[in-house]
Amino acid sequence: MYRNVHLVINEDTHIPAWGTYATTPVVTDKYAKVSLKTSLVSPEGANKDNYRIVTQIKDKNGKVVATGENKLSVFDNALFEQEFAVANPELWSPDTPVLYTAESKVYEGNTLKDEYTTRFGIRTLEIVPGKGFFLNGKLTKFKGVCNHHDLGPLGGAVNDAAIRRQIRILKDMGCNAIRTSHNMPAPELVEACDEMGMMLMVESFDEWKSAKMANGYHKIFDEWVEKDLTNLIRHYRNNPSIVMWCIGNEVPDQWNGNNGPKLSRMLQDICHREDPTRPVTQGMDAPDAVVNNNMAAVMDVAGFNYRPHKYPENYKKLPQQIILGSETASTVSSRGVYKFPVVRQAMKKYDDHQSSSYDVEHCGWSNLPEDDWIWHEDNAWGIGEFVWTGFDYLGEPTPYYTDWPSHSSLFGIIDLAGLPKDRYYLYRSHWNKDEETLHILPHWTWPGREGEVTPIFVYTNYPSAEVFINGKSQGKRTKDLTVTAENSADSASIADFKRQKRYRLMWMDTKYEPGTVKVVAYNDKGEAVAEKEIHTAGKPDHIELVADRNEIKADGKDLSFVTVRVVDKEGNLCPDAQHLIKYSVKGAGTYRAGANGDPTSLELFHVPQMKVFNGMMTAVVQSTDKPGEIILTATGKGLKSGRLVLMSK
Repeated sequence: MYRNVHLVINEDTHIPAWGTYATTPVVTDKYAKVSLKTSLVSPEGANKDNYRIVTQIKDKNGKVVATGENKLSVFDNALFEQEFAVANPELWSPDTPVLYTAESKVYEGNTLKDEYTTRFGIRTLEIVPGKGFFLNGKLTKFKGVCNHHDLGPLGGAVNDAAIRRQIRILKDMGCNAIRTSHNMPAPELVEACDEMGMMLMVESFDEWKSAKMANGYHKIFDEWVEKDLTNLIRHYRNNPSIVMWCIGNEVPDQWNGNNGPKLSRMLQDICHREDPTRPVTQGMDAPDAVVNNNMAAVMDVAGFNYRPHKYPENYKKLPQQIILGSETASTVSSRGVYKFPVVRQAMKKYDDHQSSSYDVEHCGWSNLPEDDWIWHEDNAWGIGEFVWTGFDYLGEPTPYYTDWPSHSSLFGIIDLAGLPKDRYYLYRSHWNKDEETLHILPHWTWPGREGEVTPIFVYTNYPSAEVFINGKSQGKRTKDLTVTAENSADSASIADFKRQKRYRLMWMDTKYEPGTVKVVAYNDKGEAVAEKEIHTAGKPDHIELVADRNEIKADGKDLSFVTVRVVDKEGNLCPDAQHLIKYSVKGAGTYRAGANGDPTSLELFHVPQMKVFNGMMTAVVQSTDKPGEIILTATGKGLKSGRLVLMSK
């Protein structure tokens, strides 16, 4: 069992689970109208005229901003319908995740029978043909990722601290949306997204009537699909973070022109019946089939998995005049691994079962990040994307498939340990332009490569930068904004990284020599505005421990994620270190798990020892139910130990 289960005991008269539905049909700067529908279960034969509901709407501070009282009648079909006006509403968005609550009490005469709290947000959603997706009237591009529900070394069991850590990491990258691929989300994820400001595209099914797997959902589709989809929507339709429903992923039915479009309409109709306020999509990876058999035309939003070069043709044919990248990129890389020469490759395999972190390798059906960005940035009808994937996950070690010991994905922008790969900073430079990004790759510790060509890439939100090796300029590079999707689609341009030159700064001919690489970034006026250095590392000297949170709750569930680094005397990461690190925890906590992000590592997550992968790993410490000091100690052969003190309160 990997989700929390609750037993709810009700009175004979009660509001059922998921029995309220809050919408905001009118939203202006001065006021918002809130509609609240509340279902009531009562004993057979009870007089409906005896029931009334009293509701208070409260703002984020708990202040009452609207009230209402309504009586039920025999003609109301056991449904209270209330309307409220909220003055000067604060709107929910990723930047301002403001929440309201509706506190309802149901009375039979003067006897209180039930109480129910509904949390909701005030916001508007609109899809405008040819113009895009608008949140609260503001054009918004989806800068999203697809995530499996698992939490790396913690497995599939839900943990609130781990979920919120993932959201924090993604938001810092500039990510504004998550696709729950390919199953229904945990309530803890949805609640965290409500509170922290992360849009959700909630997905329901990975299989319909046609089989993907011998024992898949197709066996129970006819009996369960409406029940499951209805329950999903009723559970989450009050959550403002959810902005779109996704009814399927790459279902084989898309190839069946007789069934696929009809099943799509049927499932979308259920969504519209239960929640007419949100658009519906699905992830389709057969663009030619679904465009020509009308399956794509049925959807509110046509969602395409991969093949962005098909977008213009799809846009011309589809009546919605909107294209969503429901699953994109599938670029592969391993943190801290760099392969030479630096060339673009698909399905490339190496003896070490890794992929290059120069971010130039992808799958046979997929592409590099810029191949998606360029379409959505330059076309209003491109409403954004959901990258496969935000975090690495267990399984699908493409391109190695069943090549043992590969057993964990390489797709993630962030590795299984929750440590950002270089690609994280590439996305951050494009998605989070309000914050400075200045990232250099590769590392600069290459014994044996002296004098050999070792390209240097810089990921930055600034337009230009200059690289120096040991004080000698390697030249200045500027992002080439003349590059378009159309003038960079030929094979020569693809091989020459023409699209990448619009978004990355690359020095392809630099040669390695030990010492210092310095980058100076320039703004659009040519002024030097930022700089950064990386250094050749010396011998491994000590262990560095840095927690994501130094203070956690003494509830027996809270977690602190500790980044573990093997560094030299000067504090430089030793990028080729593979030391075995052993851990001990004393005080009011325990060692919960560890991960190093190596997709070939067979070390056990729960054992308090693990080798660092390219100098780094993550150790997870869990609180007990008693407050106090938690002391984590890390030791490794030939290294000075690391010690970290956490507080549990």
